[in-house]
Amino acid sequence: MPEGDLLHRFLFENLAIRGHLVRLDASWRATIEHHDYPRPVSDLLGEALAACVLMAGSLKFSGRLSLQIEGPGPVRLLLAQCTHRHGIRGVARHGEVPADGSTVASLFGGGQLAVTIEQDGRAEHYQGLVSLEQAQLAACLEQYFGRSEQLPSRLLLAARPDRTAGILLQRVAAAGAESESPHAAEADDAWRRIGLLAATLSSAELLELPCRDILRRLFSGDDIRLFAGTPVHFRCACSRERVSGILRSLGEGELQALLRERGDVEVCCEFCNRAWHFDAVDVAGLFSAVGRQPAPRGLH
Repeated sequence: MPEGDLLHRFLFENLAIRGHLVRLDASWRATIEHHDYPRPVSDLLGEALAACVLMAGSLKFSGRLSLQIEGPGPVRLLLAQCTHRHGIRGVARHGEVPADGSTVASLFGGGQLAVTIEQDGRAEHYQGLVSLEQAQLAACLEQYFGRSEQLPSRLLLAARPDRTAGILLQRVAAAGAESESPHAAEADDAWRRIGLLAATLSSAELLELPCRDILRRLFSGDDIRLFAGTPVHFRCACSRERVSGILRSLGEGELQALLRERGDVEVCCEFCNRAWHFDAVDVAGLFSAVGRQPAPRGLH
């Protein structure tokens, strides 16, 4: 039985290459259970979440990593997020989407991909951008790693309605491997070999085979150290306090108009579908001296 909702880290003992492998089951199903996404949108969001977990797992940070794609096409927005504790959530906004296997560029009508890292307790954040020039999300992210991180990477992603998975391989700097040295040529050859082997992995194998079997199947001639898996879980950051801050930013006049029209104010979280209700007393409390608090940052 394949491992689910775990992020595995592994190292090549004799090569300057590291890797991460993730498979999401229950956490992925919880992400989409309240949404009726067309299959192309669902698959792309699943791949984005797997990639987000892999990227967060490869970094040392405390905060949240977001992968966001926007464009003028049938899919207007896709957002996948993973915290340093491997809590995930994701959402997509779309119109009429063709049922065939469309490319990333055609689904978004061009557009761009943004990778954002927000550190807890810090106002500034890091963001890298890449245009959607490749047919698949994995290739777009490989381009991002090459351009923004100068880190040679190989990424494979796969998704279906009940499961999503991914494997990330990255070449790291090795001592004594200057560009003109014999060691550099050996490292180049090893990286090309590992990349070619990784490319033979099918989507079905990535989704179904246990982590150890995948590594044995791909790299049987290499000495690999596989670490214990880290749990991944669905986690939505919505709360009554955050929703209250968003409502304050709308202003008392607009909320009072909504109360007259509907009787109460309802805010539904796009990620988890939880509904937050505010009646006239709640709204009055939002704008009282006791109820005033700084508004949190927006949805993204």
